[in-house]
Amino acid sequence: MAQWTSAVGVAQLARQLNAQQSRPAGPGTRKPPAYRALADGIRLLVLEGRVPVAARLPAERELALSLAVSRTTVAAAYEELRTQGFLESRRGAGSWTAVPAGNPLPARGLEPLPPEALGSMIDLGCAALPAPEPWLTRSVQGALEELPPYAHTHGDYPAGLPVLRQTIADRYTARGIPTMPEQIMVTTGAMGAMDAICHLFAGRGERVAVESPSYANILQLMREAGSRLVPVAMGEGLAGWDMARWRQVLRDAAPRLAYVVADFHNPTGALADEDQRRRLVDAARSAGTVLVVDETMAELRLDAEIELPRPVCAFDAAGSTVITVGSASKAFWAGMRIGWVRAAPEVIRSLVAARAYADLGTPVLEQLGVNWLMWTGGWESAVAIRRAQARQNRDALVEAVRRELPDWEFEVPRGGLTLWARAGGLSGSRLAEVGERVGIRVPSGPRFGVDGAFEGYVRLPFTVAGPVADEAAARLAAAARLVATGASTGTETPRTFVA
Repeated sequence: MAQWTSAVGVAQLARQLNAQQSRPAGPGTRKPPAYRALADGIRLLVLEGRVPVAARLPAERELALSLAVSRTTVAAAYEELRTQGFLESRRGAGSWTAVPAGNPLPARGLEPLPPEALGSMIDLGCAALPAPEPWLTRSVQGALEELPPYAHTHGDYPAGLPVLRQTIADRYTARGIPTMPEQIMVTTGAMGAMDAICHLFAGRGERVAVESPSYANILQLMREAGSRLVPVAMGEGLAGWDMARWRQVLRDAAPRLAYVVADFHNPTGALADEDQRRRLVDAARSAGTVLVVDETMAELRLDAEIELPRPVCAFDAAGSTVITVGSASKAFWAGMRIGWVRAAPEVIRSLVAARAYADLGTPVLEQLGVNWLMWTGGWESAVAIRRAQARQNRDALVEAVRRELPDWEFEVPRGGLTLWARAGGLSGSRLAEVGERVGIRVPSGPRFGVDGAFEGYVRLPFTVAGPVADEAAARLAAAARLVATGASTGTETPRTFVA
């Protein structure tokens, strides 16, 4: 009986492998034999989760034809992977990916590093900051005071607590977008919101247009929902959306859904201007595409002189084109796990009805905590702390990376929590792998793309400052030297670092 549970298409695997090989080699890099380079490429895809474990690989002849190499090269690469424990085979069943005994299963998103690993590892994988105290403690205390009446109910509120729905609606109205509570659904974080939206609008086989690059966890959520992702390249640097490309994709592909981050885009940090927002809404409306706008970074303006454009939903007067997703995770604290959807009332009703088969509702205490913050002004005070912390981290990280890695290229974003860096011609996948061995965890560029795009990039979040930022940059530089010299197959011992 076959041990594989999915299959990797030959065209998809070839695109991912070719993207790895297309990066220029660093100075002094030793070129490995072709079979070993192929084995290393597949191994990296498995370690990063971009090729699932227990996925059947193409037959040797198929892959050889697609890569324009000899079948002997592919056979030798597969044998190398079997020897390393990354491939298993059975006559008549083919070959499928595996992980060696004792290795952790690869993550397919950007999950937080376990706390017990923080002593020896600097975590740049998760773009989240500690809670802004004293406001977390005060919000919980305020929530406990408001809890007793709710404790006498069943506690399930599929649309969210009415009081929080009203508060969120009032905040949109104060921003110039009249909103009723019937247009709000409270969710378990932004991911819960996106999961509900994807299941309602983008079932298996439906096309979804996404920015390229885009947020890795959302891309993976859509893949697992069976959506067909259609990438739309971002403009250069911090220019925001390339509207000509968006118009073409919306016209030619007619995607059912489009997902964008207009405010301090994750991972590039770009901020779409008002004209781009207006034109994208118009193009989506003309194509019959539902435009999902992720506002989780909207309140993280780090430079005070930046004037924020109006929200994207402000350009959808009829309310039939734009669905907005918000969250407390980035602006306040990821542990609060409160998100929300703003949409037309009939869309909210459909989302709420579908939720009965998912999580039924969001925890009451956390909802009361967020409501307390928004009603008392604590939210604004907490966000001010978050902005100051992220600004300090950004400046420290930028200075350290420029000092340790002067050939890396990036533009400094004016808000958000992430820096998108071109890694001096090196492979982001290899930097991520070697970084783990020298004590730095960093996500590679391909996690934020489709089919191997952005191999030469890494994402650096604003989560460290001071000596930790200096040490993070030093470890990145150490990983870069190992990758550049081709000496990335050994084992390094991470240093213990205490902030």
